[in-house]
Amino acid sequence: MRYGLFLPPFGGLAEPSALVAVAGAAERAGWDGVFLWDHVMYRPPADAAADPWIALAAIAAATGRVRIGAMVTPLARRRPQIVARQAVTLDRLSGGRVVLGAGLGLDTSGRELSAFGEELDDRRRAAMLDEALGLVAALCSGERVVHRGEHYTADGVRFQPAPVQSPRIPVWIAGRYPNRPPMRRAARWDGMFVIDVDEPARLADLAGHLATLRGGLEGFDLVVMRPPGGDPGPWAAAGATWWLTDLDPFTVTAEAAMALAEAGPPRP
Repeated sequence: MRYGLFLPPFGGLAEPSALVAVAGAAERAGWDGVFLWDHVMYRPPADAAADPWIALAAIAAATGRVRIGAMVTPLARRRPQIVARQAVTLDRLSGGRVVLGAGLGLDTSGRELSAFGEELDDRRRAAMLDEALGLVAALCSGERVVHRGEHYTADGVRFQPAPVQSPRIPVWIAGRYPNRPPMRRAARWDGMFVIDVDEPARLADLAGHLATLRGGLEGFDLVVMRPPGGDPGPWAAAGATWWLTDLDPFTVTAEAAMALAEAGPPRP
């Protein structure tokens, strides 16, 4: 199993230089990844926030080994062509270390959909997400793309350069256990970022469903986020391939994040 820090870029971590410093310390201490929450705004008292994609570019330039990515980007509030350009640029800047995390997003996390007139219907956002995922992957391929869908259009375009990673930048799909639609969506991609799974037995159940849907889990990442101080062993036995140490978005400080990074991952 691999170990990552899952940092909410709020409060003291809304300062990009703090995120870069924590990521550098994490790499030196042996962590395998540094991932950032992706929100344009969040619930008070988490008022200050940083853009994760710009912060990740700075982290990519300041590190050389850790995996990086935004966990997770609600594609329904982004333009696929912009996400594709940003993802490839970040992948090349980092030397092929990017993971693209994607999900539906929630308005309850701080009105970041309704406050800007974004789509609120879950089914419509799900359709937008699925179409956007396919279009982003096509645009990142370096090949000519012709797409005319319900929500998006790409009229005979070819994006160059292609990413470092092949056959594509890995895609992790967010989903809340035990909701089945995100499982089916994740099974078509490269991993699942599991939300609200509270015990290893439930993760093992999810892993079984995903294995059935995919015909096996070889090359597939099953990602859990847990608070500091837990025991990763039972989660690894249940099928987790990544353990992300999660921090409280309302109380996180740059000092606490740095201390956690410097302490190193909770390897057995």
